[in-house]
Amino acid sequence: MRPIGVNTWVWTSPLTDATLPALASRIAVLGFDAIELPLEKAGDLTVAGVRAALDDTGLAPYVVGAMAPGRNLVAAPAADVAATQDYLRACLDLAAGIGAPTVCGPFYTETGRVWRMEPAERTAAYAEWRDHLAPLVDHAVDAGVAIGIEPLNRYETSLVNTVHQALTGLADLLGEGCGLALDTYHLHLEERSSADAVRAAGPHLLHVQASGSDRGAPGGDQIDWPALLAALDEVGYDGPLDIESFTPDNDAIARAASIWRPLATSPDALAADGLAHLRSLA
Repeated sequence: MRPIGVNTWVWTSPLTDATLPALASRIAVLGFDAIELPLEKAGDLTVAGVRAALDDTGLAPYVVGAMAPGRNLVAAPAADVAATQDYLRACLDLAAGIGAPTVCGPFYTETGRVWRMEPAERTAAYAEWRDHLAPLVDHAVDAGVAIGIEPLNRYETSLVNTVHQALTGLADLLGEGCGLALDTYHLHLEERSSADAVRAAGPHLLHVQASGSDRGAPGGDQIDWPALLAALDEVGYDGPLDIESFTPDNDAIARAASIWRPLATSPDALAADGLAHLRSLA
């Protein structure tokens, strides 16, 4: 049975050493197997602080990054690229220190940055992306961690919207240290078939985030969950299904994810309903 986890963005942002223990305990009491830890800024979480919370709860850890304004690996000043690389190295080091196998996210440009590209411009952008991502993949391999690149919907990026674009853009970086992280919300918006997109990702699939078509709890929405799970079985994916949604109480998160209304009666209800649905599929 795949582990089922939840991202702490359902409740709060940013996550810190001070806020993690009580929240991890709540997540464990709800019945989750895993916890998805967003490192929004280097230093918010420490290896010692996270390990203590994991030891207390038994939750399996996964790390995600946030491409906040100014974080870019493509079409950006050299200083911004270097700062973004430093931030992602901090994410990888945290993951290695707490025993998380992956660091996942849309690691190419800041979320919400869009511009129109002709085919030749896109090809050049992908080449630049690979050049700036390559040293991070090397760092990941040295740390025993893998980077999972997440395609986003067209309203949040114009660079990588689909599995095909991710595979094309990453090219020979795919393999040890680098693969794909898929989010069912973005798949629902951008792919003609979410299940076929999973099949296309195949052996490169490292991580799956489960979110309803309305960005709320998985289940009772328009996504064909049985077909999606069947495709995950076909490609041999045995990683986590981590529920990702967002608190509307943080202005930066609400704007980045366009969360303008509550998606459940409470964060606990969203997490519990999503967990029940994913357990029922298993």
